[in-house]
Amino acid sequence: MSKIHVTATVNGDSVEFLADPRETLLDALRDHLGLIGSKEGCGTGDCGACSVLLDGRLVSACLVLGVEAEGHEIETIEGMAGPDGTLHPLQRKFIEHAALQCGFCTPGFLVASKALLAKTPDPTEEEVRYWLAGNLCRCTGYDKIIRAVMDAAAEMRGAA
Repeated sequence: MSKIHVTATVNGDSVEFLADPRETLLDALRDHLGLIGSKEGCGTGDCGACSVLLDGRLVSACLVLGVEAEGHEIETIEGMAGPDGTLHPLQRKFIEHAALQCGFCTPGFLVASKALLAKTPDPTEEEVRYWLAGNLCRCTGYDKIIRAVMDAAAEMRGAA
């Protein structure tokens, strides 16, 4: 099967890669672009480990074909920190609140949380829990993650 040329913007940079028509966006990001922060946990869109933003919309990269990235803007966990390496408030708060252990699920939680705060800058705890229900964590437990997101939201609003 012939590969398809794909041009997209990933983490603010224009990129090109050749993708098999059946290859997932997750595989394209990891195998062709070397962006290994997003993880494959389930391959069925149920765990959230592969969460990325596609034109600002939260998607499971394991459910999107790489060729569907053509002409679109993608943000992965690697694009979350500032260009100078300054951590995003969510990343800092995850560290401060010890909202990670093994780290496998962390990129997906961070990207999903960023999408939530872009849509709802002042979420309630219930809204955070509902929004992140598609992300699974087996190590940390959800309370630390929820507290980190709530604290980051407050900081980003200037309330903290």
